[in-house]
Amino acid sequence: MFGPRDSRVRGWFLLDSYLPTFVLTITYLLSIWLGNKYMKNRPALSLRGILTLYNLGITLLSAYMLVELILSSWEGGYNLQCQNLDSAGEGDIRVAKVLWWYYFSKLVEFLDTIFFVLRKKTSQITFLHVYHHASMFNIWWCVLNWIPCGQSFFGPTLNSFIHILMYSYYGLSVFPSMHKYLWWKKYLTQAQLVQFVLTITHTLSAVVKPCGFPFGCLIFQSSYMMTLVILFLNFYVQTYRKKPAKKEMPELPAGKEVKNGLPKAHLAAANGVTNKKVQ
Repeated sequence: MFGPRDSRVRGWFLLDSYLPTFVLTITYLLSIWLGNKYMKNRPALSLRGILTLYNLGITLLSAYMLVELILSSWEGGYNLQCQNLDSAGEGDIRVAKVLWWYYFSKLVEFLDTIFFVLRKKTSQITFLHVYHHASMFNIWWCVLNWIPCGQSFFGPTLNSFIHILMYSYYGLSVFPSMHKYLWWKKYLTQAQLVQFVLTITHTLSAVVKPCGFPFGCLIFQSSYMMTLVILFLNFYVQTYRKKPAKKEMPELPAGKEVKNGLPKAHLAAANGVTNKKVQ
């Protein structure tokens, strides 16, 4: 479908064979299933210190990728509307090196789910969450092997910016005293949706006015991004557009309305969805 692999990334860590990426993905999925079984009758772990370091690390990595993608695409004289794979010389290699880190970051982000399992946040391990994490790691193995630069730079640039905001939010949410300042989760989801729409628009612009970037890759990427738009829209509607509770419904006792410093109706999952049932 995509033609021969790009020889410029030959020998790069994890890229020569699909087997490691596939095995790591299967291990990730099994870890969710087995981890939930293991934690079923065990107390949830706090992991506050580990989560603080983890979220800080992902935030810093995202900042590095954002800056480096902007600088490398600028150095390569990239055309924002459509950029092919081989006209920027060393600029293309520099972009490809950053995109390898982007691919590798998707492996690291499997820990998002593992932490949910260890903290017994099973309601946050949704289909959207697992689909997004598992598919991105595999898709970016393909991207690095066939289209490791050129038009591929745009989505990761936007996503790195979004991840700076997201993982900053997640890091702060570890501390109950910070919850009152985290009113902006809704706008993070909106920003993600805008990111997807902009990426689809950028991808399809190369279909309307081609520049030599593989057509099949453009269609595949646009189709995949549409699945994310649908799933994130569904999450947004389910989470933020719920009908208000009926007035005649009895209120819960004051002592049961608050958990971790926030009303239950306002508790949100770091990388998933809110609990749908009020306990």
